[in-house]
Amino acid sequence: MVKGSHYNLPYRRRRSAKTDYAKRRRLVLSGLPRLVVRLANKHITVQLVEAQPTADSVLASAHSSELKEYSWKGAGGNVPAAYLTGTLAGYRAKVKGIEKAVLDLGTRPASTGARMFAAMSGAVDSGLRIPHRSDVLPTKERVRGEHIAAYAKILAQDANSYQKQFSAYLKRKLKPEDVPSHFEEVREKIVHSFEKAK
Repeated sequence: MVKGSHYNLPYRRRRSAKTDYAKRRRLVLSGLPRLVVRLANKHITVQLVEAQPTADSVLASAHSSELKEYSWKGAGGNVPAAYLTGTLAGYRAKVKGIEKAVLDLGTRPASTGARMFAAMSGAVDSGLRIPHRSDVLPTKERVRGEHIAAYAKILAQDANSYQKQFSAYLKRKLKPEDVPSHFEEVREKIVHSFEKAK
């Protein structure tokens, strides 16, 4: 007879804090595709994923590096890029006939106005229906990058700091003060490309 304490070893992905199985179960039981937002320092990935018995299936996706195809010169990992990537993924999902989804944040803690909610906001504005509270979304000003432009104007008083902080923007021939107008141009190109394809 076996004596001593019994211990059930959690799943490997649970042990490494990569999957919250209780949350995943609720999302899968919704019966809707999951809008999966994954963040890195320089890039953002947005996918529409459907759970299958054998493995998850990606129905539509977008990566912030693809924004270059629409002439995006800004950073690939900030709030405006997150919104544009979400918009691109949302339109691609609509083309595939997907009308509704649920947001999957993975194991990241949610904070109001974060990049993950900017990505969701872009998907919602593209026509996807995703249950959410409006107060978690970033403001339109932040989505357009007006906070970047405002900071650039303050930093412009110190040429060295300005050059150091925004060297990547300037190298791509984009003045950080022009990010809001540039954002609108790129968004229009994304919208127009899918309207043209109808």
